[in-house]
Amino acid sequence: MTYIVNEKCIKCKYTDCVEVCPVDCFYEGENMLVIHPDECIDCGVCEPECPPEAILPDTEPAAEKWLAINAEYADIWPNITRKIDPMPDADKLQDEAGKYEKYFSANPGEGS
Repeated sequence: MTYIVNEKCIKCKYTDCVEVCPVDCFYEGENMLVIHPDECIDCGVCEPECPPEAILPDTEPAAEKWLAINAEYADIWPNITRKIDPMPDADKLQDEAGKYEKYFSANPGEGS
């Protein structure tokens, strides 16, 4: 089992999860984070730290799609190891539905 980041992270990019990760397995895209499934040690400390509840175990329904997305982009986006400010409209957009179709960007973030 591993943890995944789903579409609730898009346009929010809270990084409270990054701050508590003991193995630095988060990677930063332009407008979301992903978890590298081969690096995640399944400790679960990140899950309760995510304000929009975008982090789930890969055993959850619909996680298969997100496991593939996390794996793909963790291999090309830069590693992020420190907390940064969330995106400007994070609080407003964290509960919006259909964010993947509307806002997803394959562009990398800055990393740290």
